[in-house]
Amino acid sequence: MVLLPEGFALPPWPYLLGLLAAAAAVGAGLFRRRPPVTARHIVAFAPWMAVGSALHVLYVVDGLPPALAPFGGTAAVYLTVAVLAGAVLLAGDVSRTRRQVPLVIAATGLVVFVPVVGTTLAVGVDRGTLALWWPAIAAVASIGLTGLAWLAVRRLRPAAAATTGGVGLLAVFGHTLDGLSTAVGVDALGFGERSPVSRAIMGVAEALPTAEALGIGWLFVLVKLAVVGGVVVLFADYIEETPTEGYLLLGFIAAVGLGPGVHNLLLFAVTGG
Repeated sequence: MVLLPEGFALPPWPYLLGLLAAAAAVGAGLFRRRPPVTARHIVAFAPWMAVGSALHVLYVVDGLPPALAPFGGTAAVYLTVAVLAGAVLLAGDVSRTRRQVPLVIAATGLVVFVPVVGTTLAVGVDRGTLALWWPAIAAVASIGLTGLAWLAVRRLRPAAAATTGGVGLLAVFGHTLDGLSTAVGVDALGFGERSPVSRAIMGVAEALPTAEALGIGWLFVLVKLAVVGGVVVLFADYIEETPTEGYLLLGFIAAVGLGPGVHNLLLFAVTGG
């Protein structure tokens, strides 16, 4: 079974080489300086995780200028955002204002995210397809469900919740948003799911007698919550032993949920979902 989502493709080779060169340069700088990475740094990267989602939605709806469009493709957008965010981290470390680096990371991410989202929504307005009802429901429900899920983690594994802190909460929120937005897209809006793993889980739900009454997205949400809750608990010891690596990996897991979740909301909104 192929695990890559449909639509995954590399950008034209000039763009790919440019991105790889930029990534190598930023990576070399980070490796040489080894800036500290704490929970505050990872949480501060949340706006940058969302930037990649917004750029990809613009790419999908042909809202990017032709010269910039390859940077928003399914594969390239991850590298594009990683280079930009990594460069911000490196610049903050070089400037010797390490205590303010998380604030700088979050602020620059928001400075980029807001106009990109505004441009995305403007495409929906121009085309007369903007619809915010279901995305808003998914977003609000995700906040509520995240609160309940995090409360459960704190009650059942208080030490894990305390150790992972804001990064653990971000991971739970990201995957809750991804799960609920996917369920809304499939059950309420008629969108298809591109990920083979997600389709397989929903296929199980579709075979159950509850499919007609509850739809097929609920099982995906439950699986998401169970998996991310387990990951947060497992990462607690890892973070205690090697905080930098632990926070980085848990932050990556958070991004894997938050990115697709934000992407779903924006895509539904701009295409009239």
